[in-house]
Amino acid sequence: MPVTVIPSKPVPAELSGTFRFIDIGVNLTDAVFHGIHHGKKKHEDDFEAVLDRSRLAGVQSMIITGGSLGESKTALSLAAQHGFFATVGCHPTRSKEFDEYPGGPEAYLQALDSLISANLHGKGRVVAIGECGLDYDRTHFAPEDVQRRHFRSQLFLAKKHKLPLFLHSHAAHKDFVNILRDEGFGDDGERKGVVHSFTGSVEEVVELMDMGFHISVNGCSLKTEQNLLAAEAIRPDKLLFETGQISMLLQLWRVLKNNSILDAPWCSMTSTHASNILLETLPASLKSKYFPSGTKLPSFMMGKPVKGRNEPSAIGGVAWVIHRLNEGVPFEKVTEKAYKNTIQLFGLEELQVA
Repeated sequence: MPVTVIPSKPVPAELSGTFRFIDIGVNLTDAVFHGIHHGKKKHEDDFEAVLDRSRLAGVQSMIITGGSLGESKTALSLAAQHGFFATVGCHPTRSKEFDEYPGGPEAYLQALDSLISANLHGKGRVVAIGECGLDYDRTHFAPEDVQRRHFRSQLFLAKKHKLPLFLHSHAAHKDFVNILRDEGFGDDGERKGVVHSFTGSVEEVVELMDMGFHISVNGCSLKTEQNLLAAEAIRPDKLLFETGQISMLLQLWRVLKNNSILDAPWCSMTSTHASNILLETLPASLKSKYFPSGTKLPSFMMGKPVKGRNEPSAIGGVAWVIHRLNEGVPFEKVTEKAYKNTIQLFGLEELQVA
């Protein structure tokens, strides 16, 4: 049954303090953060300015997503350079890389294994296995059987290294949970992992939480009224936040041009989303931090965001919508719970508050 979300009462025009975030899913490996749009250099490299804006928005750290062997290497390099963290794995839509790799699937898995083993400690370390899972919406990139086979092989890496999973599931819930259960991930337990950029149903989110998994939301998770119902069902002890990065137009261009895909690529929050009515209640003092005014690409100005390019600073907007869905729970309580959940799940003790 359709649900109409209506803000129940006014919120204060200003909120004091800086609210803290750890963005668990950022695609900072993308060239768009270095001024390259649609394969062409369009403006100066403003990567550091993006990071500056994220810090002003309260982002204390980030986990950079590895979506393939090559991308995982880049993610780890960036994480080490900037004091962040990274995941290592292969996205389901890139599963064919296992079969096309010199030496075959076993050699590809071994390369992932070696990369993990070499980066388990210290600054820039790997903190999760993935992004892995199933995506039956995009089987033109990798057939279902190929995805299932190489999803299972990456679960071996999580068990070997005792690391949480960074999971992707689109239109494949039944096979997804069956494989996880078959591989010993069916019972609730410590540091199981996270299903990120969640867009499934209320029933699916409850099942995943009951299995022990955390759930991460971004703009993609808040598009429709049904999405909002599922987001509202996330229990506080299982909640994480992310932005996902990259705009829809950039993602579509990559698909057409390169036959490649990034996860959670079109996760900007827009006026057409069901979440917008809640986002409109965001106090001005926070809006200026989470959604600073930007410029269109032809009029690029260093220090200002590019309109349409999703940035980590927007994570506060995601958190605000979850806050408004949980009426009566203070914003700081929502953000702090997600912050502490992230530290616990990924073992980020150095970010623990005193």
